[in-house]
Amino acid sequence: MRQGALNNVHDGSNLFFSYYSCHIISMVTKETDHPIYDPRYPARQLLALVGDKWTPIVLYCLSKGTRRFSEMERQIPDISKKMLIQTLRRLENDGLVDRKVYPVVPPKTEYKLTALGKRIHEPIAQLCEWAVAHENDLKTVAKNRQKNTAGRKKNG
Repeated sequence: MRQGALNNVHDGSNLFFSYYSCHIISMVTKETDHPIYDPRYPARQLLALVGDKWTPIVLYCLSKGTRRFSEMERQIPDISKKMLIQTLRRLENDGLVDRKVYPVVPPKTEYKLTALGKRIHEPIAQLCEWAVAHENDLKTVAKNRQKNTAGRKKNG
């Protein structure tokens, strides 16, 4: 097919593809009509919400039920206390996590996913399941990155 000849073709999945003369493929959905590169595109919004290092892990940890802060610290051993606090506060402010503080000494704080947090967790769970099933692929990527980083250090 010639470039620019295909426009608004339905592939059966709710996605449309448009070919532009500058060779950029833009993907838009029926509901939003925002190009995939646009910040308003829902997938970009989701990735902005959960795309940092700790958010998916904290959400996945909370998906198993209500957790105390100290319990999450033990379950996520390489997260600092400060980073766990910041992540939980951001998730609470976003409406994904509920926090309950008990007026006891020592202080007791529990966290759980809200209904919205549970819905946001669904794609994260699928990603985690994929990662477990494709552990060797991830190890290959990690080796390639390490090899390339070492090569740049030698040459740089």
